[in-house]
Amino acid sequence: MSPDTDFGAARQARGTPQPHQTRLDRLDALRGFALVWMAAFHFSFDLANERLIDANFYTDPLWTTQRTCILSLFLLCAGAGQAVATDQGQSWARFWRRWAQIVGCAALVSAGSAFMFPNSWISFGVLHGMAVMLIVARLSAGWGAWLWPLGGLALLLPQLVAHPLFDTRLTNWVGLVTHKPITEDFVPVLPWLGVMWWGLAGTRWLLAHRRHWLSSGTLALTANATSGHNAARAVMPSSLVWRLLNTLGRWSLTFYMVHQPVLIGGLTAWMQLSGHVRP
Repeated sequence: MSPDTDFGAARQARGTPQPHQTRLDRLDALRGFALVWMAAFHFSFDLANERLIDANFYTDPLWTTQRTCILSLFLLCAGAGQAVATDQGQSWARFWRRWAQIVGCAALVSAGSAFMFPNSWISFGVLHGMAVMLIVARLSAGWGAWLWPLGGLALLLPQLVAHPLFDTRLTNWVGLVTHKPITEDFVPVLPWLGVMWWGLAGTRWLLAHRRHWLSSGTLALTANATSGHNAARAVMPSSLVWRLLNTLGRWSLTFYMVHQPVLIGGLTAWMQLSGHVRP
């Protein structure tokens, strides 16, 4: 961690506001786009699960490729978020508070999936993987250019190394499995840490050399040094879609947790009200 970052972290830990923070609205919008894509993907899965459409989400490249792309976007944005957090001097206390929220939500996902899919419940999905990878990303944020080859190694390692030791529910989170486990979601540390590392490395470079690429410059948060209150001065783009994506991007964990209950509940209500009988 650089001296400037150490100073920023210490200042934040004391509760003193940062003199100037710019909201990176393009990064928020990218995260929001990933959420919309994910919701559409999950709704299609729900339709297939109710046999309202004919789609194989486990083998059809149309769906497996989309899953890979959506997950990659999420982890790139998560890595980018860690780059921004360290750049703005986020304290470890604040990091752990957010991390605890993710762990709690991961536990809820496991419980909910065990109820809906008892034979393929989620023991290490995207939130579980993110909880582990965020710690690694936070600790390695200062590794600079080494993050690029390390990310590539993380992506390649599961293709080169596999052992039955890692095939159990207690060990498959590492990712060096000989076969994919039977589960509705599986996001092991390897290879996916490589994607998060690349998001971290790429965003740290952008923050140092092309910061304006991450923000349209339309939203800034300024701190009043005397009152300690944050004041937002913003002229957001007029596009409703842009504002929606930015809002979703800022509330990503909340949206992630509520979208499936809402979609499944709405679909179930429609089927009951319309008298539709599952084939």
